[in-house]
Amino acid sequence: MTAKTQTLRVGLVQQSCSGEREPTVKTTEQGIREAAARGAQLVLLQELHTGLYFCQHEDTRLFDLAETIPGPSTAQFGALAEELGIVLVTSLFEKRAPGLYHNTAVVFDRSRQIAGTYRKMHIPDDPGYYEKYYFTPGDLGFTPIQTSVGKLGVLVCWDQWYPEGARLMALAGADLLLYPTAIGWNPQDPIEEQGRQRDAWVTIQRAHAVANGLPVLVANRVGFEPDPTGQWPGSRFWGHSFVAGPQGEFLAKAGEEAEVLVVDVDLARSENVRRWWPFLRDRRIDAYGDLVKRYIG
Repeated sequence: MTAKTQTLRVGLVQQSCSGEREPTVKTTEQGIREAAARGAQLVLLQELHTGLYFCQHEDTRLFDLAETIPGPSTAQFGALAEELGIVLVTSLFEKRAPGLYHNTAVVFDRSRQIAGTYRKMHIPDDPGYYEKYYFTPGDLGFTPIQTSVGKLGVLVCWDQWYPEGARLMALAGADLLLYPTAIGWNPQDPIEEQGRQRDAWVTIQRAHAVANGLPVLVANRVGFEPDPTGQWPGSRFWGHSFVAGPQGEFLAKAGEEAEVLVVDVDLARSENVRRWWPFLRDRRIDAYGDLVKRYIG
């Protein structure tokens, strides 16, 4: 027996950012409005979308970019979600307390009231991505956020490489997996290496869709952002935002330029796919205890 169709129209805003907050946020708002005008009920923004990706170097003055939740950005985007009657997933540099900061996704459900938050759990520390300097690892766990369009399994960027996070969101009842992202190339890397990195990034997230029988939404930024210190060649963010269905099939794909993606997702398809491929049923939970170890050797 086949489950009935349950269509959700989703929108993704893929954009470049600048060091000027007002024009950057204006571009974001235009993208949100376009997605809503095209019928999107759920709109996903990219990681840290209110300005430049500041983690390319370490500077204590950059902590001044952080803001409280609730705060100015949540007021602005919450009002927009309420005006347009959409579920909106935003991404902010959160100031929780003096000296304590997080990379935090904030969800609004057709209202200026915050429906839920997720603090990025996996924090990278690589050349050009010095996030451990700025962000404390999340402490809210892998808990889906309940909204009027379903339970949203929101994770953030580096989280997308970890099957454990996607699985725990799925086990907690998520209807979709969403990844606000800021990832790009070192412009000095060979073209072949750049292609391998992007393909690996796409593949791992499509694999989360397959392994969990869930749609996956990924919104990544675009454009070149130089490192102001000159110690790093900067990052060329590769875009390629996409929406995949529960078998990893592409439903929509963007390129390397600014774009607003809008596509219909059949949420009921997850039920069908899980009937055909009952991965959750066949998990050997009695044999997975070693997964909580750092290494087995």
